[in-house]
Amino acid sequence: MNVLWNNPSKVDPQQAARMTAFWGDESWRDVAYDTTGNLFGFEERTGNASVAEAFRQRLMKVAGFSYVPHPMPMRNSKGAVVYYLFFASQKPQAEDIVTYIFNKYKDRGILANNSSIEWTGSTWNPVTGCTKISPGCKNCYAERMARRLKAMRQPNYINGFKLTLQQHALELPLKWKKPQTIFVNSMSDLFHKDVPAKFIKQTFDIMNQAYWHRFQILTKRSSRLLKLDSQLNWSPNIWIGVSVENENYKNRIDNLRMTQANVRFLSIEPLLGSLNSLDLDGIDWVIVGGESGPGARPMNKAWVADIRDQCLKANVPFFFKQWGGFNKKKTGRLLDGKVWDEMPAIAI
Repeated sequence: MNVLWNNPSKVDPQQAARMTAFWGDESWRDVAYDTTGNLFGFEERTGNASVAEAFRQRLMKVAGFSYVPHPMPMRNSKGAVVYYLFFASQKPQAEDIVTYIFNKYKDRGILANNSSIEWTGSTWNPVTGCTKISPGCKNCYAERMARRLKAMRQPNYINGFKLTLQQHALELPLKWKKPQTIFVNSMSDLFHKDVPAKFIKQTFDIMNQAYWHRFQILTKRSSRLLKLDSQLNWSPNIWIGVSVENENYKNRIDNLRMTQANVRFLSIEPLLGSLNSLDLDGIDWVIVGGESGPGARPMNKAWVADIRDQCLKANVPFFFKQWGGFNKKKTGRLLDGKVWDEMPAIAI
């Protein structure tokens, strides 16, 4: 369904033919596009969830299956639906089989490999949901995604963006035998005030056990991070970073510097103003990026170049993630004609 485009005239004829063969006839066009037109009078693509539900109804009414449960959306690391898992049977007794299969694969909504976040590899969300505490939170991508996942009936987002402990997800990294770099809680903040200290310690215990992975934690709650620092086991495979969006939140860097972590990094994203005279002592890595998506606030090139120059002077690896904007792919990630992908030269 992801090949259908928003405008039906742009759909590749071969892809349209495949959809017709899959659907059984061309009635899929009536489902996939809103023929009433948008503000400009053009047909507009409906959501994948609507198309999936229409296909489920088709399996019952046209194909004659008596039991067709709601399909399970299978997602990538950003929560976008890659495909839907359907099950159809003539016998209601098949419900036990479906329940077993869907429960087996439901964790794909919690973590998926090959994260599209440029500076990491995968994501792991033992906590979902958060609350806003500073200007960088205004257009939170995780909040938008959580609302979509709730609408799609993803079980881990039944509470939407309300902070929720996903106890069943805690041990997932222990099951992945291939070493990878894992962003911890891309959909939340591990050091949120409503996450019990006991749960944070349990999360650290899993990271300590999964020594073959590299874990990257990012927080805006640097005060709580520092408060709990002495109670946590900072094994070498655990990196900790803080978000700093403008001058008013440079104190987070000072809190970060006082932790016992082996690798400390800054995520200066979204960069909302200049950051002059950064104290990079004890900082191992700096990531900079502009805000992306609806309502993205602009980022000045001079702000980025200045931070890069400060990193070069302090000999701190600099990673430029993106210019951002509504279409971040279009704006790209080149800074002065170069891709900056520097990483800390530290092994697990």
